Amino acid sequence: MRILNPFSSSRRSLCGLLLLSSCIAGCSVAEPKISANVDSKTVASKSDSVNSTSANPQGATIPIDPNGPADTVRVFYKHLREQKFREAIFLTNLKPAIASLNDIELKDFSLDFEAIAGQIPAEVKINGEIVTGDQATVTFDLPNEEDGKIETQTMRLRKEGEVWVILIVDEASEGDIKKEGKNYFYSLRIKTHEEEAKKMLERISKAELVHGLQNGGVFADMDTLVSSGLLPEDIKTSASTGYNYTINLAADKRKYTATATPAEYGKSGKISYLLQLDAKNVSHVKSKDTGGKPMTK
Repeated sequence: MRILNPFSSSRRSLCGLLLLSSCIAGCSVAEPKISANVDSKTVASKSDSVNSTSANPQGATIPIDPNGPADTVRVFYKHLREQKFREAIFLTNLKPAIASLNDIELKDFSLDFEAIAGQIPAEVKINGEIVTGDQATVTFDLPNEEDGKIETQTMRLRKEGEVWVILIVDEASEGDIKKEGKNYFYSLRIKTHEEEAKKMLERISKAELVHGLQNGGVFADMDTLVSSGLLPEDIKTSASTGYNYTINLAADKRKYTATATPAEYGKSGKISYLLQLDAKNVSHVKSKDTGGKPMTK
């Protein structure tokens, strides 16, 4: 289950991809707070004391131990909401990717991070915590990305020394992060923008198809498609997409091509894309590294 997508358009932000989607193993029913070394009587006692314990932050349904797994998840989302992005990521296994980023470099990702900060509720409701040795699972409530309804989510953690670390990425990606350091974020952003650029061109194709069916086979320019709700507003700027999009209509408006070109070659993307129609008006997307220039036929 993916959660809390900050954009209403088809694209997923870097922050949504990194900090939320990757760390969710799926929705599950909240489990009681339990340790591998705690017997059932102790568990029942803790469950009975939920409403009276002073260790319960507002919104939690279980006792939360300071600096424990549940508290780490709570503080993680608190930092994100307060736009303390470095502090938030330092609580995860993405830390090596941001540790060497200076404040100016971190600003490069401000749009990605700020977009999600406002989507996080003031209090994240913690429902369960299961601890087995140096591994832990925490369940909590957050809105899902489709309709904003509250759903129970799951996050895994690993203990390193006396600190619990939120596992955003898998072991293979951890190895890549340690090798690439701060370049990991830049590489992932490029990959994310490129994948979404191709999806946006496919969305343009569908929008033109709908418009053509409604208007006797006549296609439309970008402003028309946006104003009619067939394309998202953010397609008109590269601020959040990292790409510049164009729609080029034929004189009779019965043919068109569309392009997606990196706004900053090597920084927001490397691959350029071209959408064009064949003789049967079926759309096809082609791609090539053109050095940042728009792709042509």
